[in-house]
Amino acid sequence: MKKILLFASCLIFAAVGNTQTTVVSSFDFDGAERTYKLYIPDIYDGTQPAPLVFNLHGYGSNNLEQEVYGDFRPIADTANFIIVHPMGLTDDLGTNHWNTFGTSSVDDVGFLSALIDTIYANYNIDGNRIYSTGMSNGGFMSYKLACLLSGRIAAIASVTGAMTPVEFDACITNHPMPVMEIHGTADGTVPYEGNLFFMATEDIVNHWVAFNECDTEPIVTEIPDTDPDDGCTATHFVYENGLLGSTVEFYRINDGEHTWPGSAFGGVGTNNDFNASEEIWRFFSQYTLNFLTSGIETNVAPVEFMMYPNPSNQSEVTLSFKDNAEKKITVHNSLGQVVLETTETLTTVQLDIADKGIFFVTINQNGVLHTEKLVRN
Repeated sequence: MKKILLFASCLIFAAVGNTQTTVVSSFDFDGAERTYKLYIPDIYDGTQPAPLVFNLHGYGSNNLEQEVYGDFRPIADTANFIIVHPMGLTDDLGTNHWNTFGTSSVDDVGFLSALIDTIYANYNIDGNRIYSTGMSNGGFMSYKLACLLSGRIAAIASVTGAMTPVEFDACITNHPMPVMEIHGTADGTVPYEGNLFFMATEDIVNHWVAFNECDTEPIVTEIPDTDPDDGCTATHFVYENGLLGSTVEFYRINDGEHTWPGSAFGGVGTNNDFNASEEIWRFFSQYTLNFLTSGIETNVAPVEFMMYPNPSNQSEVTLSFKDNAEKKITVHNSLGQVVLETTETLTTVQLDIADKGIFFVTINQNGVLHTEKLVRN
């Protein structure tokens, strides 16, 4: 198990002219210092669990540029979610990256999972409402999280990103995964039609439509061309009625380039007929992980806990709770048989799940039930 030194460095400062807070921090993971930025809106006061949105930068970019380029901060200020902008390491070519192209051996999935744990330990985060989006390589990484960290991610969105054939073929997701793809047909960096290295955009969309068992015929809407000077238009495809209410949405930017729609810094080929950040948050806000994994909606007094690693290739699984209230923990296997049952008051509980397969972990705290799926590989 990798050793993680939490908060090796930390700098907190308020944005000029308001009380929103940006936290710049880092911790050691797998022998490297990993840095990130948090945006905490003024509306957040810690009394209610807040959603967490990953906003991942592109290849050769950085987290500061992504924070400004694909800006979610004005939305978070009213919707009350926390934004995390992690920083990728340099690959074997010396370029800032997320490890989706095979150009390094960096364990970015492990880092981002550890980052969730770090934020969860210091803020009141809703573990059922963690989402990932990103630009280009950040979109690729969001797809990778959908495949390899689906036990913690409720939905993803990719802007000008795609999947490599290797990761496309190896993708395993343990619940219906709501996906939004935004891609320009004139993208010269990640080609819309795909190539030897990248899957075609429509093939990726169709994969998730089939995986979620959505309607194969989408609802198609032409977005009003409110800015005829931007040189491109947008068509919106919505594939509805997937498993447990999941959907797939696709914005095809006709003649659009490798840019973030609605960005003030998008440049040539940027569609200005809609705002990608606003649409991504609208999409994310529909989904909670507990419903997508178990069909159980938690409407009142939810039991707040995190379970990790999930999926797990080891017998030891950790449950982390917000408080030390007494809770009954029951684990059922896929046949409905009880394989473990215990009553605990600790905030951290270790479960030993020796067998492999799919399990359901139910927490009963003060009569409120919460169930999450656990995958043991």
